Amino acid sequence: MHRCATFARGPEAATSSPALPMRSLPARVRDLLTRQAWLGPLLLRLVFGWFWLETGWAKLHNLAFFSQRFVDWGIPFPTLSATVSGATDLIGGALLILGLGTRLAAVPMIINMLVALAVVVLPTITTFNEFVELDEVLYVAVLFWLLMAGPGKASLDHLLARRLWLAAQQ
Repeated sequence: MHRCATFARGPEAATSSPALPMRSLPARVRDLLTRQAWLGPLLLRLVFGWFWLETGWAKLHNLAFFSQRFVDWGIPFPTLSATVSGATDLIGGALLILGLGTRLAAVPMIINMLVALAVVVLPTITTFNEFVELDEVLYVAVLFWLLMAGPGKASLDHLLARRLWLAAQQ
């Protein structure tokens, strides 16, 4: 029969070994959240990407309606502009979901939203409070965050970058 090392040294060994320090609950929670930090960007990309994918799909499948809205807003080349806007939303949304070319995809999506803000929304805004409450401002902010921070670890961008880095090391 095998005896545990503590008992093999005698009863005094069990009381003389220093106790491991107990980590505080906030430190344990912080560590847990740090290890799961990949979830935040993933959830944001999945939800936000789906929103844009669906928006682009709707624009492209109702092109006559959206082209007429572009005419009403005074946007030049309304059918072409509506098509480019819808394709930007559809393709950009799909790329956000995959986390593929995330930073690159964010650029035309930001431009799309800035045009919408400048041409359609801002002429109706009179106060700063109205401005910051606009959906388009939130969209630009989220897209800008993705442009700056990237897609996170749970993305094809991260996987490809890791593989390319490993290949470059060999």
